[in-house]
Amino acid sequence: MTSTPKTNMLLVGLVIAIVVVGVLAFYLGSVIAPTQIVTQATKTVVTTKTVIPTYTPPEKIKAGFIYVGPIGDFGWTYMHDLARKVVAGLYRDWLETTYIESVPEGAEADKLEDLVSRGYNVLFTTSFGFMEGTLATAKKHPDIIFWHCSGYLRNDNMGTYFADLYQVYYLNGLAAGALTKTGKVGYVAAFLIPEVVRHLSAFAVGAREVAEQRGLNLTLYVIEIGAWYDPTKARSAAETLVNQYGVDALAFTEDSTAIVEYAQEQYSLGKEIYVFSHYSPMYTSGPDVVVSGQLVRWEVIYADILGKIKAGVYTTTNLKNVDYWYLLNTGAVDMAAHIYPNGSLMYINPRFSNALKSVMVTDKTSGQRINVYDLIWHRYEQMKNAPMLIAFQQLASSHVYENVSSVAIMIGETSISYPIAPVFEPFTGPLSGYKIDDPSQKVVVSPGARLGHDDLWSMDWVPDYVRIIGRAS
Repeated sequence: MTSTPKTNMLLVGLVIAIVVVGVLAFYLGSVIAPTQIVTQATKTVVTTKTVIPTYTPPEKIKAGFIYVGPIGDFGWTYMHDLARKVVAGLYRDWLETTYIESVPEGAEADKLEDLVSRGYNVLFTTSFGFMEGTLATAKKHPDIIFWHCSGYLRNDNMGTYFADLYQVYYLNGLAAGALTKTGKVGYVAAFLIPEVVRHLSAFAVGAREVAEQRGLNLTLYVIEIGAWYDPTKARSAAETLVNQYGVDALAFTEDSTAIVEYAQEQYSLGKEIYVFSHYSPMYTSGPDVVVSGQLVRWEVIYADILGKIKAGVYTTTNLKNVDYWYLLNTGAVDMAAHIYPNGSLMYINPRFSNALKSVMVTDKTSGQRINVYDLIWHRYEQMKNAPMLIAFQQLASSHVYENVSSVAIMIGETSISYPIAPVFEPFTGPLSGYKIDDPSQKVVVSPGARLGHDDLWSMDWVPDYVRIIGRAS
């Protein structure tokens, strides 16, 4: 075919049009298209897109609580439910709560599923034995937030929390060591799990510290009853400790007032047994026998958790490292025998103040002579005055810093020691003991060594002067 001027012009125009369209197509594509990766070998176009997950805090939080005991136990469950009522009133504009009580360990998953079906979006389970059922349910419902009290298993949407009382048990132990006339004190334990083991051991350490300076070879006798709430078993164990082992001071982990009531009855018959109440202020059940006790305020933790969920700080994707471990410095636990209507505390029953003041000992940290009443308050301040700890008590990964005693810093040209941990810690060596499940295995804590979170959380040994005389089958 022979070219003509007209044909040549058409060809040139067609080429120019193709080039222009191609340039425009490339330009527009580069502006509006996603990022493209072109492989040279095959010319395959792979389109990538970044998806950023979003979380919107619920407009209304519906929080459900699973309790192992009845709300009227006046112990563990009573105080959890009191805390629920406090936060429900505090956050009433956006918080709705409910609870299921007296749930056997192992039945928690079904109860959680029931709450999920009813639209509850934040769920709390409040017993160690609920841990695995809570975790399994949390994995089934990744869009719901779960919290487990006293456990150690967590998930992206499941955190853990605990207000621990071992420091307060130690303080009560100091009083027991001053008041006992026999050198024999007792402890009624629900279960010998690490939580209870560190509590009874701290009580023993405090009692021994004072009693041995009085010339008494103090022994703590322990009976495990195999129940968190069983007034009949608790009373029976207390009777055994008093009548067969000569115990005249009692502490306990069982959620009724049965042991306090038993001691009050004995007092009316002319027999004095000193008692330290558990979790709630039980003074009214035994005004002549309750010396002090361990008081827990779960509302301190619940208010913090729920407030952070509402603010979007805690979500369904970031709880795997969240682990509250609140001690005396936080206000979540305290030493008290009674709460007055205005909210102030009776820390120590005034009936026993003079007896505690009459016993003089040497403070092992300062070498000074001091009466036991003042020693209790001295130790209280030493452990409570540790505000830096709060920064480390909400995350599993930062618990290690709770045991840092101090940090060296420079003020001008002077190096000073800035305190971090409490000045005093009950589980500081020298200590020696034995494994509960194998007494032939001995445990030694060297002088000056301080047990930290992980040591205490898995505690499976007791001091040498603790005798376990009964265990639930």
